[in-house]
Amino acid sequence: MAPTKAPDSSRRSDRSRRAIHDAALALVTEVGYRRTTIEGIAARAGVGKQTIYRWWPSKAAVLMDAFLDLAGRAAEDAGAGSGSVGTGEPAPGIPDTGDLAADLKLVLRATVDELNDPALEAPTRALTAEGIVDAKLGAEFVHKLLDPQLALYVTRLRAAQEAGDVRADVDPRTALELLIGPLMHRWLLRTLPLTHAYADEIVDCAVGGLAPRA
Repeated sequence: MAPTKAPDSSRRSDRSRRAIHDAALALVTEVGYRRTTIEGIAARAGVGKQTIYRWWPSKAAVLMDAFLDLAGRAAEDAGAGSGSVGTGEPAPGIPDTGDLAADLKLVLRATVDELNDPALEAPTRALTAEGIVDAKLGAEFVHKLLDPQLALYVTRLRAAQEAGDVRADVDPRTALELLIGPLMHRWLLRTLPLTHAYADEIVDCAVGGLAPRA
């Protein structure tokens, strides 16, 4: 008689975590952050509340972890050169073809696509809004989700400075805000559609202002 194989606890744990992640993201998309509860997540995932509290201290922590996992999968699917300010896992880097405007347009267009993706939009908005009133969550949101992406812009802009395409006196961190700020402003306020054409216009305006003066 063959020996009975013991259940793989790590595999079961991974399945439970993924179910909780999926449940948290689904509920935030369907009912919003405020109406999403630990009880609701547990029921949707088919686990007990104690399982969730064993791994996460709060609803915000569950959503943060779920979104980081989602962002990581999205970055893997998108491949090199896509990167976004809205998702957590950075792409390998912003491409450097020698054409700064073209490289930035490629990345900002990918960011537009991610911000318009319903699967990413709701949790991104929830974390952005909650991070404003919850200082700890806001700091974690910046550290884990924003800073890795913004660092890619700094690296590409510094390379452009070395190539003579951006003025030496420009602070790359300030320069990247000329690119990201308008995009996020339109997305947050929903004033006008967020499109590739708008992303291209932002890049053209920003790069024109950053270029060396005659």
